[in-house]
Amino acid sequence: MSSPYKTAAFHTLGCKVNFTETSSISESFQAKGVSLVPFDQFADIYVINTCSVTENANLKCNRIVRSLKRKNPNSFIAITGCYAQLKPKELSTNKDVDLVVGTENKMDIADIIISDNTKKNDYVSDIKNINQFTPSYSLADRVRSFIKIQDGCDYNCSFCTIPMARGKSRSAKIDDILIIIEELKAKGFNEVVLSGINLGDFGVGTDETCYDLLNELNNISQIPRIRISSIEPNLLTNKIIDLLATSKKIMPHLHIPLQSGSNKILKLMKRRYTREFYERKIKLIKNKIPNISIGVDVITGFPSETENDFQKTYDLLNSLEVSYLHVFTYSERENTVGATMKSKIPQKIRNERSKKLRALSDILKSRFIINNMDKNHQVLIESKDDEIVQGYTENYIKVKIMDKSLNINQLVDIKPTVQYFDHMVGSLE
Repeated sequence: MSSPYKTAAFHTLGCKVNFTETSSISESFQAKGVSLVPFDQFADIYVINTCSVTENANLKCNRIVRSLKRKNPNSFIAITGCYAQLKPKELSTNKDVDLVVGTENKMDIADIIISDNTKKNDYVSDIKNINQFTPSYSLADRVRSFIKIQDGCDYNCSFCTIPMARGKSRSAKIDDILIIIEELKAKGFNEVVLSGINLGDFGVGTDETCYDLLNELNNISQIPRIRISSIEPNLLTNKIIDLLATSKKIMPHLHIPLQSGSNKILKLMKRRYTREFYERKIKLIKNKIPNISIGVDVITGFPSETENDFQKTYDLLNSLEVSYLHVFTYSERENTVGATMKSKIPQKIRNERSKKLRALSDILKSRFIINNMDKNHQVLIESKDDEIVQGYTENYIKVKIMDKSLNINQLVDIKPTVQYFDHMVGSLE
């Protein structure tokens, strides 16, 4: 069927998993003869893949929709992602939204729209009935691809809506991931990032594990750089740590959520570890992999978080050899246990605590870069602008090099020469 739509544009809010899905969705439109255009240009179709981690994410989506309709009143706007799954009625009653597609039908958006089904409708299934897994990967970046290897979560943290938006944990098969890796190598990628909603739960319910996947990739992958995205501390096994310590392909870079340094708050959050467990885990990793970069998720202002609880979080993060923080200001989410809790923290105090942790993150990042100035690094070049090229080291430090002869997607060895708070300058070794 010939499509009445000639152009489509895409926008992603939220996590790296969303980015992989958006990339695959956009390819499905291309396969049907629809041309892709930048999101800030006029398009016949706009697809927004949403996040719902905070209320601000929902508000941002609605602002984008209003802006699109003002610029292009005749455009067709489709909303998918976590916001669509969690609040389909809220979106479908928005006169500017033409289509709402939930988790199960996300990869079918092109078919739904181009089949001339342009009447106002919802395609949102009961999340409890979703058990299929569809791998996806990103192609927008010329040097690094994110591969979705796992989806959903069987945890029920009291601040989080992800199980309601994504469903139960499910994964790709290792053989399917190896095929994707081969395709990406053929396209010239030098780095892949393994992504998932609860990555360490890869293979749950099967005879495959996250370690099995990493070990297989370490042994046979032809792509020189493999990164692991966020992984829960209780799922980061000693076998995985030992593999990272000896691997030349799996990069020394982890993102390990903490959320709080107070055992009281961790218990209220229904996290599956204690402050002491987390501290031991980080120290073990740094002992075995001294140059590793460790990022940390942390939430401020969770109900009942006293000044003492917050200080415990601050002091723990300041004492550990972590490299940077992703700071989230707590936001009540509908249908979560956290939203029903008493002893809510005033928004002003939440914001003040977030500001303090973001300032600490700058200190931690600068400290990490200083500690890496006496070491040579391998850098994957990602961008080029006049006389300067830019890329990231194996342990994810941004590097700028004054050498216009270098090319994007090139791997080079560098010697650090100048240190700034958020990057280093290097010269070819």
